[in-house]
Amino acid sequence: MVTNWLSLTVPHVKRDAVVIVGKNLDLLDVGVAIASDNTSSVQDWISRELIYKPSAEQLSIWNSDDSKKFNALIVQPFVLVQEPDATQEDNGATSPAPV
Repeated sequence: MVTNWLSLTVPHVKRDAVVIVGKNLDLLDVGVAIASDNTSSVQDWISRELIYKPSAEQLSIWNSDDSKKFNALIVQPFVLVQEPDATQEDNGATSPAPV
């Protein structure tokens, strides 16, 4: 799902549940790894800073841009977010392309 930043701020950011997924990872693959407790992959991504919590600076920037969009995937208790690539932003895609 593509969502704007403001729809994530309450309550997910407040409860520190938002996790950013780097553009070089597949959002769905990360979600499956977290859901299936694949700790080796998840720890590897964390150590390489490919998945991480947003910084205070990022939150401040995103809070000031109500048009900022993200691909999002809920994997309880987390909300995984990833900035859309340029092609998704250009064509206004609302969901990932079919595989």
